[in-house]
Amino acid sequence: MVEKIAHKLTRKPKLVLLVALLMLIPSALGFLATRINYDILSYLPQDLPSSQGEQLLEEPFHMAATSMLIVEDMPAGYTNRLLQDIKAVPGVSNAVWISNLVGIQIPVDMIPAEFRELFFSGEATMMLIQYDHAGASDETMEAIEQVRRVCNEKCFLAGFSVVIKDTRDVMDSELPLFVGLAVLLALGAMSVTLESTVLPLVFLASIGLAVVYNFGSNLFLGEISYITKAIAAVLQLGVTMDYSIFLYRRYEEERRHYDDKRDAMAKAIEAAFRALSGSSLTTIAGFLALCFMRLTLGRDIGIVMAKGVVLGVATVVLVLPSLVLVFDQRIDRHKHRTLIPSFDRLNRGILRGRVPLAVLTLLLFLPSVYAQNHADIYYKLDESLPRDLPSIVSNEKLKDAFDMATSHFVVLRDDLSATDMADLEEQLRGIPGITSVVSYHSMLGVGIPDFFIPDAVKEMLRQEGWQLMMINSSYAPATDQVSEQLDAMNAVLHAVDPKAMITGEGAMYRDLIDTSAVDFQVTNYISVAAIFLIIAVVFRSLTIPAVLVATIELAIFINQGCSYFTGAQVPFIAPTIISCVQLGATVDYAILMTSRFQEELRKGLDRKEAIQVAASASDASIVTSALVLFCATLGVSFVSSIDLIGAICIMLARGALISALVSIFLMPAILCVCEPLFHKTSWRWRGKPVPALEAGAPSLPAGAGEEPVISEQKEEVEVQ
Repeated sequence: MVEKIAHKLTRKPKLVLLVALLMLIPSALGFLATRINYDILSYLPQDLPSSQGEQLLEEPFHMAATSMLIVEDMPAGYTNRLLQDIKAVPGVSNAVWISNLVGIQIPVDMIPAEFRELFFSGEATMMLIQYDHAGASDETMEAIEQVRRVCNEKCFLAGFSVVIKDTRDVMDSELPLFVGLAVLLALGAMSVTLESTVLPLVFLASIGLAVVYNFGSNLFLGEISYITKAIAAVLQLGVTMDYSIFLYRRYEEERRHYDDKRDAMAKAIEAAFRALSGSSLTTIAGFLALCFMRLTLGRDIGIVMAKGVVLGVATVVLVLPSLVLVFDQRIDRHKHRTLIPSFDRLNRGILRGRVPLAVLTLLLFLPSVYAQNHADIYYKLDESLPRDLPSIVSNEKLKDAFDMATSHFVVLRDDLSATDMADLEEQLRGIPGITSVVSYHSMLGVGIPDFFIPDAVKEMLRQEGWQLMMINSSYAPATDQVSEQLDAMNAVLHAVDPKAMITGEGAMYRDLIDTSAVDFQVTNYISVAAIFLIIAVVFRSLTIPAVLVATIELAIFINQGCSYFTGAQVPFIAPTIISCVQLGATVDYAILMTSRFQEELRKGLDRKEAIQVAASASDASIVTSALVLFCATLGVSFVSSIDLIGAICIMLARGALISALVSIFLMPAILCVCEPLFHKTSWRWRGKPVPALEAGAPSLPAGAGEEPVISEQKEEVEVQ
């Protein structure tokens, strides 16, 4: 079947390219129709009390998207007119200021203290704004934009939804820079490591098609996160470039044995399909491990990236051959020598010091694991944003002027007695860090008759058997202080109403911290177990996967430990992504060298000679792969003003480099030292000496798809 398809693909390359280009149309439409979610907190498990409370805030209270508008040094008449203008904005369901309650004719000093402290601070006053739709919805984003337009320069709009709006604007402006710089740097890396100036352009065209197909097929997910949108294209470029290199190397080998280059390409397609379908499994397994996170952001990234790898392999097998055949003459015309040096002398030195290097590998685990476990992690998402964004400036003003670093929203039964409510409010005000408690009962308690309270305010605080309390805190979200405060609030609330729920930034960030801590352990174990199993099947051994996975895990520990030694804070999601992606994407370096090592042993070489040949043949491929991934992701970290994106990409770039260094400098020593163990614990590890295939390509274990790349390199080494 594969042989027939390969033959047909190579006979009409221009038709294949035409079909591939036409497929860009539905892919582009799918990409445009896929919604981007900028609210990471919406990915929390829906069975958590904070998530359930958030759902009640959205319906029936319409309070999930609540903004605070600070107006400085403006007369009451202006603020009252502004209130009416904001109410008229499409998407705004309600706006509340002191004029809603007592009018603007009453002097500020005569307003009850409860409301004076809530709505006034010095020369500034605050207005609460509610929206019809969820906090991260497109309708709310547009409403926030309209609210800003009716305000003057002395108005400052704060709140989590406003932060989401600014995050979206920054991402939309920077994404073209992400992709453009990644392409340019990857092109530079390939120009250095490949032997033709045209070939990198052909590879980028093929991968570009796969990226567009991947983003277009995200339509079936409904939406993807902005983190996925930011890193998916760059990461797909970095991790699937190897597949293109493999196909072309095999094509070059087959051309020596066929007069018709189309037949050579058909043979290369067959080899690529068999090899890459197995080789890509470790990368896919690493991404799919993210799907087991309770924070469904992991599933979002995992599905998109695993799908990207599958589409990358499919594009290499189905489309890239036609591109190469069409541009074959130009590729040959612009060939040059690569700048990758010979690694023979280096590997001889590594072989001489194999025992000390193996011991060094074991010793490196101690500081690396310690540093990884003690790296500083932050959870508050606005800490990753530029400090001069309007929403960040406004949030700082809210904190400084009104002592409102966090707003808690409490949803509880509406049938509690006045006595219970009075006692509850008193206990809540006594909790350290609580600056104000606002409820329907507290409004009546300051002497305002029930009939005097506007219906809009009643609807804001009482709906369908539930009542809402707004509790302001001077403690910032995602801190130990807020966590202790939430515990104290829960104890007080549940004594009166066991079904009471606390939501808002503080509660959701606390759940985010707890969920992420578990997710990191679960996904790490699953990715290690899945990749261990794949390697065990490939090599028919239990010790080989243990050694290979442990070595790449060391690279991961070193990568994450760098943040501890440099004193850098990393976003909470980064360790989970890095542990799965770096393992899945770079364990191929170890598989590549081990497969070639096994091949040379089966040819009859002793372990020292075998590892010398295997390392010298594998190092160039490892350098090429790591350099492309390094350059593609490093560029994003340079231009991204969102630290969350930049931190993930710089860790991915650093991880590729560290994995390559570990594979080049430590892996040969480890394989040589452990070879007797492999022989005793693996099924037919050395096997019987076998001749090389007629094309000079080694006989591969199932799934080890890189050897044809290095067979040609080995011939060059032997000639030298």
